[in-house]
Amino acid sequence: MKTLDRKLGAILRGDGTRTDFIIADAKDADMGGGRSAPGPERAPDGRALGTDRPLAGYLDEIRAITRQGIVDVMLVSSSTLERLGRGIFESSRVTPAIRANDTTDIWGLRGGVYPSEPSRPFRTASLARARDLGCDLCLYSITFNNRVEEDVRSLEAFAAFREDADRCAMRYFLEVFNPNVETGFASLEETGAYVGDSILRCFAGLTRAERPLFLKIAYNGPRAMTELCSYDPELVVGILGGAAGTNRDTFQLLADAQRDGARVALFGRKIKLAESPLEMVRHMRRVVDGELSPEEAVREYHAAIREDGLAPARPLDEDLRITETALRPAP
Repeated sequence: MKTLDRKLGAILRGDGTRTDFIIADAKDADMGGGRSAPGPERAPDGRALGTDRPLAGYLDEIRAITRQGIVDVMLVSSSTLERLGRGIFESSRVTPAIRANDTTDIWGLRGGVYPSEPSRPFRTASLARARDLGCDLCLYSITFNNRVEEDVRSLEAFAAFREDADRCAMRYFLEVFNPNVETGFASLEETGAYVGDSILRCFAGLTRAERPLFLKIAYNGPRAMTELCSYDPELVVGILGGAAGTNRDTFQLLADAQRDGARVALFGRKIKLAESPLEMVRHMRRVVDGELSPEEAVREYHAAIREDGLAPARPLDEDLRITETALRPAP
């Protein structure tokens, strides 16, 4: 049994422990970006060289993290899944997943202005083709913008996706982004309340068979996360990583979200842009397992990468700072 299925089973039975926390690596950046998707080319000491690496380096990193066996899910594009082949996942406890849709708010192209306009639903990937490649799990994303026409259109596309997923025997998890245009909300707390209510309103019309395995949402502070996680024990909530931030941001986000009831973390840039993605994943696991506090994880991560001959991107005192607004204590 893959670790994802074992952990989800324990969480839903109510006998899961903190070691059943699910970690996913989001290596699907090519579905939203262009040439920069694979991340920076690095010198032997880990320093970013100011250029972007080719796809081959991205694929090598995916293989290495999959073989490491610490993450539970590897999220990729369909084209990446095809290039990797079935063998790497058949011999691993890691579950492969593909990004099923690429809404316009993730189109981060050089010179593009798409993310500044209300999200529109769009799908490139074929679920049937992904099933042919041996994958039975996918990510679907939706953005609620508090605008009736755009939100109805997104919900209608979500309904069509669910029908397609059912035909293809494809399981899914749902990513719900914060609004990508101005909504008039005065605070992150108001945004979190709106997003949470939007999710619960949508799910009220779905049977168990139609619901996602788990959620992937932004961390909008402790109140919003606690409200959503405490509403229904059958709703497994996960967090997305967002911007790279400091390494303290990465570990603090894990600890705070887990404290507030989250049971899944799906990080992309926080892993890809780390000096050592393998060490980052290893220390993320140690934080959610309760072996290290966020501050201890930063210190031990620095020691580990220095031992590997890598130069930290920031001095330790700078990397120990919390810079993300949602993680800072209220004034």
